[in-house]
Amino acid sequence: MSLTQSRPRALPLAVAESQPRWTARLWAVLAVLCLVLFLDGLDVSMVGVALPSIGHDLGMATGSLQWIINGYVLGYGGLMLLGGRTADLLGRRRVFLIALAVFAAASLLGGLVDSGSLLIATRFVKGVAAAFTAPAGLSILTTTFPEGPQRNRALSVFSLFGALGYSSGLILGGLLTGIGWRWTFLMPVPLALLALVVGLILIPRDRRTETGGQDPAGAITLTAGMLLAVYAVVTAPQTGWTSAATLAAFGVAALLLIAFVLIEQRVRHPLVRFGILRKATTVRANLSIVALMGSYLSFQFMMTLFLQDGLGWSPLRMAFALLPVGLIVAVGSPLTGRLVNRFGTAPLIITSMTSLTLGYVWFLTTAGPAPSYPLAMLPSLILLGGGFAFGYSAIMAQATEGIDDSEQGLASGLVQTSGQVGAALVLAVLTAVIAQAGDSGGDFNAFRPGLNLVTGVAVIGLLLNLVPVLRLRRRSAAR
Repeated sequence: MSLTQSRPRALPLAVAESQPRWTARLWAVLAVLCLVLFLDGLDVSMVGVALPSIGHDLGMATGSLQWIINGYVLGYGGLMLLGGRTADLLGRRRVFLIALAVFAAASLLGGLVDSGSLLIATRFVKGVAAAFTAPAGLSILTTTFPEGPQRNRALSVFSLFGALGYSSGLILGGLLTGIGWRWTFLMPVPLALLALVVGLILIPRDRRTETGGQDPAGAITLTAGMLLAVYAVVTAPQTGWTSAATLAAFGVAALLLIAFVLIEQRVRHPLVRFGILRKATTVRANLSIVALMGSYLSFQFMMTLFLQDGLGWSPLRMAFALLPVGLIVAVGSPLTGRLVNRFGTAPLIITSMTSLTLGYVWFLTTAGPAPSYPLAMLPSLILLGGGFAFGYSAIMAQATEGIDDSEQGLASGLVQTSGQVGAALVLAVLTAVIAQAGDSGGDFNAFRPGLNLVTGVAVIGLLLNLVPVLRLRRRSAAR
């Protein structure tokens, strides 16, 4: 998904009405930033709907199709911290507009290529572009709108568009895939170009906010290590888990990730200061986002293939079937800030993980080769939508709790990176599990091991947050 922040308390009506009105220019700048975030959410869900059609047209197996998702996710997650740092060093406006132009060009190429490998490459480039537009766009927003009610209002509108993009992408993906899957890549191009032109005219020029250096070695070793680790997991069922090629890939991936850790400890301007992970709640939030995004992204990947390839549903019918999740996220997300203020992050995250776990368990136990939508699928989707809507923002808030103002950006970027990279790894493992079980063209039994996996990931996320709370209560009761 996209960069969001937890919502502040609602303002009294009299106070809200006393705030200065925004000019047309301010609204236009906010519209540009919202449109780019909307495209980010749109891209994730819209392309997901088109996966079966892409596989049939380009002759791509399940293991290859997952790279269309993971190529984007790894490019996005692996370079997001570098993107934020680059925006500070070179200027937010410049980085935002250049990355947006690259996003538009990669979208255009993705709709024109006839090779699965080239398509995956364009997806990776789009992910890299998003890794620069997301933090730069958020920085433009926070520096354009003054702290307080104006910024809070802008953040609320901004975050809502990410959820709306995801919901709209399901329906647009179904409609456009019915015409041809290439339109799911081409449709964002004019919108991105519109945002680029308006941004060039209206986004105010800014100066560099930081001096210092970059950490390209850290960014390269992290991204390359994760890409190679995912590649090793995905190809292991075909080459053998103990084959020389698989062991070599895992070995090189491990060396690259070790090199990343060593670089971060020695470089003058590291992407990640590991001391921030000494705080237990920060570590828990980063692991929780892996459980949340990893389980749901993998579940949606399976459902896309199962409903279209296994049950023969049209892309549009499948999109409407999954739409409840997007609608619940869009409606529920604006409420999360108030719930966090009232109950705290821990209870909300536990509730979220419980809802996710129940959603997966319900589908696993009630579905079958021909599941009933109202009895098996809809209850699961409602539980998953509620879990995602209330868990995502609560995890974001927990990740930055008690963190010094000077490292708020690092904490926020780190949890976003963990979510993207973690989701890619879970999806890679899922693909390997499905391949090991025997991918029989969308048969439900082939997906059952994958359902067991995502359920297990959600259970781990639940226990990760539940156990510390229970221990704390036992200690309090003992006193």
